[in-house]
Amino acid sequence: MHIARTGLRVAAATSVAALAATALTAAAPTSVPHTLAVPAVAGHTLVHGVSSPLTSEQCQTKWHINCYTPLQYRTAYDLNALYRDGVTGKGRTIVIVDSYGSPTVQHDLDVYSKQFGLPSTKVKVVKWGHVPAFDPKNSDMTGWAGETTLDVEMAHAVAPAAKIVVVETAVSETEGTTGLPEMMDAEKYMIDHGVGDVISQSFGATENTFPGFAKGDFSSIKKLRYAFQDANRKHVTVLAASGDGGATDLQADGKTYYKKRVNSWPSSDPLVTSIGGTQLHLDDKGRRVKPDSVYNDYGSGGGGQSHVFTRPAFQNGVKNVVGSRRGTPDISMSAAVNGGAWIYSSFDPTAVGWDVSGGTSEATPLFSGIVALADQLAGQRLGNIQKALYDLYSYHSNGTGIVDVKDGTNNSYQGVTGYKAVKGYDLATGVGTVDALRFVSALAKEGARH
Repeated sequence: MHIARTGLRVAAATSVAALAATALTAAAPTSVPHTLAVPAVAGHTLVHGVSSPLTSEQCQTKWHINCYTPLQYRTAYDLNALYRDGVTGKGRTIVIVDSYGSPTVQHDLDVYSKQFGLPSTKVKVVKWGHVPAFDPKNSDMTGWAGETTLDVEMAHAVAPAAKIVVVETAVSETEGTTGLPEMMDAEKYMIDHGVGDVISQSFGATENTFPGFAKGDFSSIKKLRYAFQDANRKHVTVLAASGDGGATDLQADGKTYYKKRVNSWPSSDPLVTSIGGTQLHLDDKGRRVKPDSVYNDYGSGGGGQSHVFTRPAFQNGVKNVVGSRRGTPDISMSAAVNGGAWIYSSFDPTAVGWDVSGGTSEATPLFSGIVALADQLAGQRLGNIQKALYDLYSYHSNGTGIVDVKDGTNNSYQGVTGYKAVKGYDLATGVGTVDALRFVSALAKEGARH
């Protein structure tokens, strides 16, 4: 089984832009159910990063993509008024789970924050298991370090005063260790010890690749749900990226896509809020030049029906779309590489500087920041936000801050027909995206009722 980090990176340099994303994996012993945790950026050839972020116009000239700063995101998602009112995520904690982590995550966040005039924050690192020493020549480790950097900087961009805890797990494909049980154990430990109000997960494995799936035996997935059940009891919000494979996803070899519609776990789990991807179209001040569309460029926002989970009660109002199955995503944020985020990193001495990153592993930590803001405003953990989210959607009011994505673009990918962004809930962007000024307040009020 393959766990793909749902993230894409453009390694930016004065002469090269690496735009392909390849997930690498190794053959698993046939006798061991094997889950590999590999970042989607592992196939990049990182080059020396640019010395400072460029404008979108400069990015278009050099690499034919748009590239955005956190200041543009703050305008696009209507966050600045919240900050002026003191809603910054203060007193709340975001937990980010990544294999290996990054040895320079604190330094890189400090540089990132200084560049854009943001206050930095202390990143607490928890090592789960025997995490090996970081080797900048190990592409698996540098890939995960890039994803750790993306997760931390995006969560901080939205909730600048929230505490961030990075949990580094010791997954190693060369040792044949299984990844998902270790990640779930780490999450349960954090939950049981009261660490974290929201957990951000940017990894996933195609449901079809779990042992027993072909025979209709879903026990291998359902036995891994203990961390989410624990989170549900203790009012911790759990998020997961919907993936970067559109309506399909990777087979067990980690390289080949299924030629049919599939879904991935943990995004498909009803106890998890699934975060899909959009493409923002902004000017240099962060103002929209046209409405958001579906993320579909060097990857595509994951979405579709689960083959494991039936429709949960909170989706009864959208049963005309999801049918009898759990549908994903639930809500979406910026994920397109053409419109990706500037990220600073220095863990690789051959590629110190600024890159542009995208994927639903960008969208997920962005939304973790939104939840932290809502928790602060509510004065409590909102926990499982699914019922509150779909109740807000059912009101069909601009006051909820839910912004429909309905421009007709789709998440078709790798030859598999996906779903269109149409009026109302769809399997490309879920209920849509957010105007944070309204959404944070509405979620805080609605979530506190449940």
